Amino acid sequence: MNQRQEALLDDLARQAMIDQGLEPDFDREVDEQIARIKGPATEQSDASIRDMRELPWCSIDNDDSRDLDQLTWGEERDGVARLFIAVADVDALVPKDSPVDVRASQNTTSVYTAAHLFPMLPEKLSTDLTSLNEHQDRLAVVIELTVSEDGSTAEGDVYRARVRNQAKLAYNRVAAWLDGEDEIPEKVAKVKGLEETIRLQHKVADRMREHRHEHGALDLETIEARPVMQNGNVVDLRQEKRNNARLLIEDFMIAANGATARFLEKKGFSSIRRVVRSPERWDRIEKIAEDLGERLPSEPDAKALEQFLIRRRKADPVRFPDLSLSIVKAMGAGEYVLERAGEESAGHFGLAVRDYAHSTAPNRRYPDLITQRLIKAALAGKKPPYTDSELHELAEHCTAREDAANKVERQIRKSAAACLLASRIGEQFDGIVTGASAKGTWARVFRPPVEGRVVRGEEGLDIGDRVSVKLLRVDIERGFIDFARTRR
Repeated sequence: MNQRQEALLDDLARQAMIDQGLEPDFDREVDEQIARIKGPATEQSDASIRDMRELPWCSIDNDDSRDLDQLTWGEERDGVARLFIAVADVDALVPKDSPVDVRASQNTTSVYTAAHLFPMLPEKLSTDLTSLNEHQDRLAVVIELTVSEDGSTAEGDVYRARVRNQAKLAYNRVAAWLDGEDEIPEKVAKVKGLEETIRLQHKVADRMREHRHEHGALDLETIEARPVMQNGNVVDLRQEKRNNARLLIEDFMIAANGATARFLEKKGFSSIRRVVRSPERWDRIEKIAEDLGERLPSEPDAKALEQFLIRRRKADPVRFPDLSLSIVKAMGAGEYVLERAGEESAGHFGLAVRDYAHSTAPNRRYPDLITQRLIKAALAGKKPPYTDSELHELAEHCTAREDAANKVERQIRKSAAACLLASRIGEQFDGIVTGASAKGTWARVFRPPVEGRVVRGEEGLDIGDRVSVKLLRVDIERGFIDFARTRR
């Protein structure tokens, strides 16, 4: 199909953005503001900003990531580990109510599709001047934590600092080294103290993760597949598997987000929290467990569910991602909510945490930029930059925009999957039911990991059921993949 698939997916993504009420492009006022920005923020006159540029900071992200939001560093003294997470100070170049901020508040998130990235911020900022790029001096908000031997964390401090990314590292390469499957990355070996701090971070992350699981954090492992383009065509769907490097960063971001929420609470600031309430369909989760010979309590119980998941991972590791997907679907989506100062949070069921405020990705998510402004105001002894009413409206808006962005990404993933399957009409596949409601029944086949609608023989199917299906048709432009249930 020559270059047609990539161009078609690009056109489809842009139209999907518009259909969901998202802006695919930046307007003239944004371009004019960006043109006036000549370099990264420095704020040299602010004596409260610490100089931490000589420390062996590093970023660990996807191979192709260019919008780097956080760096990590850790040290151990007298058996006590201290962890530091530096988050890009985006607010320093994106003032509240400026054209760039207004535009960011419209979409509220970067949207990642197979053929096109629609960044929340212009790339001059998100991949350059507000990105924590390798060997560049940048302003950051630093969250400092103390981690005990049992993996529990105690607040250390939150402050502003100047930092310097000493090494831009990639998940898979770092994981292979930590697992003993590859030699030390050259970038790590070249920076004094970096090997030691990454190994410490690895050890500390394991402690923190074990502590969270003991308190009911769910050990879920869903499959994420990214379209692989070659010569303008979709040639594969690559699964992004969890590994020790990804888990390390995930654990640190959870800790940083919790510490941020508690910092704002102590300062008497209202904030936007990320919550996942008790599962919407606990009855379905009970049924999934029952079908596997297990029994769960009649009321939502995170610890009981986590123990069930641990047993299932050991019993059937190959199918565990499919079970995880079923649980995620039954739990329902997360949302942003206002938490007024002094109120008790609804918490995050899946993470088994009460305090959780998105704060670690301000280049990519607007709630994180809002949180950053709250932190900086609290540090400066100023009034909150948002009223409770504004935070409530922003929380609802960000939840709605996130849902819209997810729909765009899901639609284009389906279109890309349809491209891949276009030549395989009539073939049979094994899969698992991922959705079942009055709107329809959906299944994801295992190889390739593609989701489509079951349009024949769907009666009686429910989330988590194993199923065999035959591919009936695809519609690339609409992102439709239709299956018929078969008997084998």
